[in-house]
Amino acid sequence: MPRYSAPVVGADRWIKRDGVGRESAPGSGGWCFSMLRKPCVFPSDTFLAKGSATLGKLEDLCNEGRERPSMLLQLYTQAVLDITYFEENQLVDEDFPEESSLQKVKELICILSEPEDLVWEYNINEEPISILGAELLECLYWRKGALLYMYCHTAKERHEWLRENIAIFKKCLNDGVHYLVKMLSFRCPLQLNEDVSLQDKDTARLLGEGIFSDTHLLAMMYSGEMCYWGLQHCGEGLQEALETIDSVSNRDLGCTSQSELLCFRETGKKMLTKYVAVCEGPLKGQGWNTTIAKQMLQYFAKSHN
Repeated sequence: MPRYSAPVVGADRWIKRDGVGRESAPGSGGWCFSMLRKPCVFPSDTFLAKGSATLGKLEDLCNEGRERPSMLLQLYTQAVLDITYFEENQLVDEDFPEESSLQKVKELICILSEPEDLVWEYNINEEPISILGAELLECLYWRKGALLYMYCHTAKERHEWLRENIAIFKKCLNDGVHYLVKMLSFRCPLQLNEDVSLQDKDTARLLGEGIFSDTHLLAMMYSGEMCYWGLQHCGEGLQEALETIDSVSNRDLGCTSQSELLCFRETGKKMLTKYVAVCEGPLKGQGWNTTIAKQMLQYFAKSHN
């Protein structure tokens, strides 16, 4: 089967232009996404076929010119999620080829960043969460963070590569944790009061902690584990870390750059402590394992002494 390559295009490649080359203004009726390059569909892959169908529907709505920009952006986002999922599965199946996977990861993260970038770039005058909704934004950030988690999980076992590319590895960890922490911030914990009551106390506690799905728990575990890898392989010298982030932020990872420097120890401790508390509290007996998380918390404590 030939390899499908999702187009990595700037936002202007997806915007329908008027006859003199200007973008039509949002809300004017002519502003929409033009599907200039439809992906090839391999019938054996459900997600790729689903993404292609969504792009077809999006193109039809653009041609009609009656749909709200927010709906078009949501459809575009869903197509991006489906098509990139196909690509990510190929990377996992191929065990992230050493010679090409970093570039592919970069391309996928750029594509997953486009829906939010479009909201800002075309001055819709609303926050991305108002246009895309919390669930779609969570999906975008989860997919970026989880992709970097899987890449780093493989890369850390390639010892020669790791020695030669420790700055890139640290940057991937830093960005991945940022994405996952951001993913956990889009929905506020549910404040239970006399107007909101739940008979199930465990469910109430989960919602009160801001945990709305299994994916929220996985994001805590993944981010905590990436912090553990960062401390284990990269240390925590702040000046060295700052120089590392600066040296690769605009060169190797492109649009994945997250300039804020994380404290791997404190961030990892926070994420894993909450993960353990929830798994041994309201989710006790539900099959969530805390053994590895506790071992990493012990490492954070011992390496600090």
